[in-house]
Amino acid sequence: MPTNGTTLVRRQLGRRLKQLREAAGKTVTDVEAGRYMSAAKLWRIETGKTSVKINDARGLCFFYGADAETTDAIVALALGSSEQGWWEDYSDILPSPFHLMISLEASTTGVRSYEPELVYALLQTPDYARAVLRALRPDEDTETTERRVGLRLERQQAVFGRSPAVQIRAVLNEAALTRQVGGTQCLAAQIDHLRELDQTSHVDLYVLTWAGGAHAGMDGAFSLLDFDEPDDPTVVFLENRVGASYLEQAPQVQAYRETWLLLLEQAIPLKEYQP
Repeated sequence: MPTNGTTLVRRQLGRRLKQLREAAGKTVTDVEAGRYMSAAKLWRIETGKTSVKINDARGLCFFYGADAETTDAIVALALGSSEQGWWEDYSDILPSPFHLMISLEASTTGVRSYEPELVYALLQTPDYARAVLRALRPDEDTETTERRVGLRLERQQAVFGRSPAVQIRAVLNEAALTRQVGGTQCLAAQIDHLRELDQTSHVDLYVLTWAGGAHAGMDGAFSLLDFDEPDDPTVVFLENRVGASYLEQAPQVQAYRETWLLLLEQAIPLKEYQP
């Protein structure tokens, strides 16, 4: 069964805090003696049984001697552990299963994505995103659609504005580059944007062409989110119209890793693609 979103973040956060504690040579008794929290509360945190307050996360990072970058990553996960963050401003249009994806994006070091129909959300231009959202929700009012576009752009800023940059590798089916989403000019601008991103050091884009025939990703889109710490498992994100699934069990993740590699073997670099 897919892991519940908040539970997954809490488990990741607990593992990272336990690793930091052990690396610092601190015991549970040390944390309690320092009056940071009780042993029982620390156990609940390290085993992913409870959310973590921002002040508690910062306090433990300070006690463990974590650097600023590590502390920021821990705080980002702490936000996700209680589903509180900047995206709460969009809670009326953002279903709760998707809160986790945004919080994971805040702490991931790398994303590997396959998209059969659309350009990956983090790579979309505003006009392209607007056209997609209007097609998905044709009866929605303009104001709400614009808020959805704003949410998508804030997600992009949260990822691309980080240092060091998140490494994004995306395989796009040729359908995503030929379907006239938003019209000819909108699609042309989107492709130009992809080519610009592909020139950066942190984005690598590939195309699965029509000529390639059948392929391993014919059962749908997926993303793999990777994390620096070896104890943080890669997470597979699967999205549908009404919800999302998050997979972290080793056999599940391995299956999608293998699929990703098969797609990568069959795809060509975007820079070599000519429509």
